[in-house]
Amino acid sequence: MAVPSPCVDICRMDRKTGWCVACLRTAAEIRGWAKMTDHRRRQILAERKRRNGKLSTPVPPEAIVDV
Repeated sequence: MAVPSPCVDICRMDRKTGWCVACLRTAAEIRGWAKMTDHRRRQILAERKRRNGKLSTPVPPEAIVDV
């Protein structure tokens, strides 16, 4: 079974980190998700936990750009 995408249809990128503020993936990870192996997808999902810790404070609106 394929590892599902963590996308929640918010798609706003934090300018400082380069991560989507909803799914915590980079733009390259988002674009490449469909072609990735399940192993790589699991690595990215595990990385999101660390990234979430770095975004423990709210992202100000001016730091967010739509994709």
